[in-house]
Amino acid sequence: MTATAEILYGADDLTHLEGLEAVRKRPGMYIGSTDSRGINHLLTEVVDNSTDEGVGGHASKVVVTLHADGSIQVDDDGRGIPTGVHAKSGLSGVELVLTRLHAGGKFGGSAYKASGGLHGVGASAVNALSHRFDVTVRQDAKVHQMSFKHGAPGVFDGPGKDAKFTPKSGLNVQGRMKRGESSGTSIRYWYDSRYFEANAALDVDAVRAKLRNTAFLVPGVTYVLKHATDGTIGEETFHYPSGLSDMVDFLAPADEKPVSGTLLIVGDGTYKENAADAEGVMRSNVERQAEVEVALRWGTGYERTVECFTNTIRNVHGGTHRRGFDRAVVKAIQEAISKTRGLLKPKEDMPTLDDVLEGMTAVIHVRIPEPQFTSQTKDELSTTGITKVILGVVEGQLKAWTEARKTKTEAKIVLQKVVDASRVRLVQKQQKDAARRKTALEGAAMPPKLVDCRTTGISRSELFLVEGDSALGSARMARVSEYQALLPLRGKILNVQKASLGDTLKNAEIASIVQVLGSGSGRTFDLSTMRYGRVILMADADVDGSHIRTLLITLFAKYMRPVIEDGRLFAAMPPLHKVVTKGRNAETHFTFTQREMEQKVAELENAGKQIVRPVPRFKGLGEMDAEELWDTTMNPSTRSVRRITLEDVEAADAALELLMGEKVEPRRVWLVESSARVDREAIDI
Repeated sequence: MTATAEILYGADDLTHLEGLEAVRKRPGMYIGSTDSRGINHLLTEVVDNSTDEGVGGHASKVVVTLHADGSIQVDDDGRGIPTGVHAKSGLSGVELVLTRLHAGGKFGGSAYKASGGLHGVGASAVNALSHRFDVTVRQDAKVHQMSFKHGAPGVFDGPGKDAKFTPKSGLNVQGRMKRGESSGTSIRYWYDSRYFEANAALDVDAVRAKLRNTAFLVPGVTYVLKHATDGTIGEETFHYPSGLSDMVDFLAPADEKPVSGTLLIVGDGTYKENAADAEGVMRSNVERQAEVEVALRWGTGYERTVECFTNTIRNVHGGTHRRGFDRAVVKAIQEAISKTRGLLKPKEDMPTLDDVLEGMTAVIHVRIPEPQFTSQTKDELSTTGITKVILGVVEGQLKAWTEARKTKTEAKIVLQKVVDASRVRLVQKQQKDAARRKTALEGAAMPPKLVDCRTTGISRSELFLVEGDSALGSARMARVSEYQALLPLRGKILNVQKASLGDTLKNAEIASIVQVLGSGSGRTFDLSTMRYGRVILMADADVDGSHIRTLLITLFAKYMRPVIEDGRLFAAMPPLHKVVTKGRNAETHFTFTQREMEQKVAELENAGKQIVRPVPRFKGLGEMDAEELWDTTMNPSTRSVRRITLEDVEAADAALELLMGEKVEPRRVWLVESSARVDREAIDI
């Protein structure tokens, strides 16, 4: 037997990463990635700190300089990083925020009302990943300076990243500010390429886009980009006094014409969330104030551009504010379309979000305290309360825009564009679905009596199993041929409760149902291949109709049970009576039982209205015209259907066993005991 060395694991095997060492060990955790995006994110963190000063009204200019030696410099004319000594740590404010993770002025909520930074990680992470990091603060008439190497404070004996470094803590005062010189912060750093992938580099175009976007979002601040090109310094200035309106004009495709003017939506609201107080204790239902600013317009094109920002930080993947915006525009536009006569034809579906967004260019910007993001890179906002705030603000003002006399004509043009987009989308979908259905059915002979629909898949399609050929005529004229299919059944199908599988499949009506559904039967039934999303049993509202429904439910329960288990089998609820009032403004009401009819008649007569008598009673679906059948039984928005559940299946099994089973004695007892329940006057003789 060979001895194996024992592997020991003790306290000395544990590693504790102190200070900024954790950032250098796992940079991707703090800056999102170690490719070119990570390098750009370093600059973003520094620029965002300067932008926060501008948002608070303390800075009016931010200058970014890309030096020829690879260093990057950001200057602002804000208040400057605090230079006083922090009582608890004994460090200057500058050294504290640049060498300690989770240190900054954005936690308590007093220094910054709404900030893009909330973890106190950004600037210190840049410092940790830099060969050299110089900071100059102009404050209280003095010029303060400090340098760092990989996050450690010290002094360099010359310019550049390769100068000799001597560790030393403390903030130095270089001299006094010049007359007329503004306060502010200047940061220059040389990032260490060893922490990034081999081909990673700063993307100047991304820097330019970042500064341009921020200038749109903070119209009171001017952003300047300086970069070395062939030994000379080029300069670009970004300043947009009209803010988001200018941004929409910039983002909109140059080759499309506007359908509407740019609509600027500004508002605020409150929401509640669980948040920690200054001592770190979690408090529930803390009230927050949110500011919302949205600019949007529609163009003649088909592309949609929706940019989202939180406290000037771009959220590439949107988030909770985008979800609130989407819900708001759909709700407001759909309501306006429904109120505008002549836009939609009867039976046309309401446009969807895709239709509303077609040709739209929009910018969403929210300012909130202590925003929550899904990651340190802030690509997606996760603060849940903002959804309801932006929904209320955008929906209310967009609704007012569609109704205001001054903008009603412009709004109607937009509504027509949305409806047209919906129609084009549906036509294209029908063409695709028709092609798919043709391919799927090639070589498969469907029953000739099947009146199929054009669409395929289970998202909307539904199959009506219709009692009798007479009802088929009205149903054929009433249905929406895009997604409603019809299969007429002659008489009553076989009672499968007692029949064998062979006898069951020999029955012509049952064979047609199995063939049309296309999923097999019994043990081989495969729900995933079913050709329709719903199966609706449409039988007369009489005893025979109830019997037919019971037989069909039993068929599905025994040989196609997954349809019921998945909630895809329904029974239509056709009306039994049609109550009509006399006079110029005649009313029509449909009722489903004798008692309901009598109550409705009494209600109308008590209101002083005359009733057409005798009250018509439908003896079958075939007595209804197409419009009546559509309104009462087939229109998804007005019909009543009953979902068949397993409880219904058990009741159907018991009823069939009692009324049609082999045992005669239980049936005779039931008939005798139930005879008193028969209303003799209601029997047709």
